[in-house]
Amino acid sequence: MLPFIDELKALNLPDGSYAIFGSGPLAVRGIREAKDLDVLVRKDVWDELAKKYTRNVKGTGLQIGNIEAFCQWSPWFDDPDALIDTAEVIDGLPFVRLEHVVSWKSAMGREKDIKDLELIENYLSK
Repeated sequence: MLPFIDELKALNLPDGSYAIFGSGPLAVRGIREAKDLDVLVRKDVWDELAKKYTRNVKGTGLQIGNIEAFCQWSPWFDDPDALIDTAEVIDGLPFVRLEHVVSWKSAMGREKDIKDLELIENYLSK
């Protein structure tokens, strides 16, 4: 189950202006739980959100309760708008495609990413 959807909906982000990334695409498919919600937003939406919310601890995103908003996903993806434009709608919400999650997690190579890649592989093999 995907957590914090009510918080996301309360932001009233315009359709086509965002996509859920990070562990969200895994959680919505029941691959594993998400502890927060990472949302990739277009630059104009980022600019509006940045007027109301502060940067996260790493300084790379905006912390909005249990949601972290980002306007880029670099250095892994050069065109964040393309990730939003090609998002897959599941249960009425846009999610970055699983293939992009796989690319990102493969590039990151952290222990948790390797575990997630195994979980994704098991999911896709069913």
